[in-house]
Amino acid sequence: MKASLIVKVFLILPLILLADYLLMALLGCSTCLFDFGDEFYCGPFCITGKIILALSSIFFVYLIYPEIKTLIRSKKNGTAAESKKGL
Repeated sequence: MKASLIVKVFLILPLILLADYLLMALLGCSTCLFDFGDEFYCGPFCITGKIILALSSIFFVYLIYPEIKTLIRSKKNGTAAESKKGL
């Protein structure tokens, strides 16, 4: 279970961020090709980047939520079992 969480943090998260970077680079190149101008990069381009980053963050949290929930539940049960052993 911990290995799955580690894989997601150190492999899936960088892949998601790389995909975001490539998507924004392609968007920037295409807007430059169509000659949108400097005003576009200060407004809609930044908003688009924030939206893409927020959606990626939500997707990553959705991916790791079950492991974190299981990890927290196992710690709660583990401490109760350890306190019973001490008696």
